[in-house]
Amino acid sequence: MNYQPPDDLLAGRVVLITGAGDGIGKAAALSYARHGANVILLGRTRSKLEAVFDEIEDTTDTRPVVVPADLEHLDEASGDALLKAIEDEFGRLDGLLHNASVLGARVPVMHYGYDEWHRVMQVNANATVLLTIKMLPLLDVAEDASIILTSSGVGRTGRAYWGAYAVSKFAVEGFSQVLADEHEEAGHLRVNSVNPGGTRTTMRAQAYPQEDPQTLPTAEEHMPLYLYLMGPDSRGITGRQFDARSWPGPSDPDTE
Repeated sequence: MNYQPPDDLLAGRVVLITGAGDGIGKAAALSYARHGANVILLGRTRSKLEAVFDEIEDTTDTRPVVVPADLEHLDEASGDALLKAIEDEFGRLDGLLHNASVLGARVPVMHYGYDEWHRVMQVNANATVLLTIKMLPLLDVAEDASIILTSSGVGRTGRAYWGAYAVSKFAVEGFSQVLADEHEEAGHLRVNSVNPGGTRTTMRAQAYPQEDPQTLPTAEEHMPLYLYLMGPDSRGITGRQFDARSWPGPSDPDTE
């Protein structure tokens, strides 16, 4: 990977990150803040968000904000409240990283409980759509805005026993493409999806309990791609599907 972002890549930008308390979301929040962004930390567990908040405050001069929220229960009212809070505090939104997901059951479809299916689709897909819709007015205010949607290999090629998780990630990919196409002509908002691949996270350990995590890259190792897509160097790059584990850098667009 040949991308070396400058320290001030995201200086002054405002970025909302879902699932910011752990894994890739936490790594992105820290990385974005260290490159100058004011990050809005959205997640379900307040204690984890506050730990990330404290680390950002201790190591950067940026303005992090904690937003405890359970995407399983996100509705229009809570989306409107978040929109107003960000508008009052910052006036705009320069970036949105959709990272929060739940794994759900790993069983054949015929044994998948409907309530569990609905929960996974709500967190991984429906909340992603609703939150994006609510944030679009603030993203439209920014001169150069980016949306990154976290996908999965099973959201591009379905596999047995991945059930609602795989279907939700196919939905994320479709939403990413629709949104990118709708905003392509305007030019100031880009939308891309990222498949992190196998990464040393809690969710990966849940999905593959027998796997040695030391054989996997850490979330931090993926951050050059996440920085590139969130920063101005990727302006004009939209509607693409990226694979974090094989991305060589921005110099070879045919491999993105």
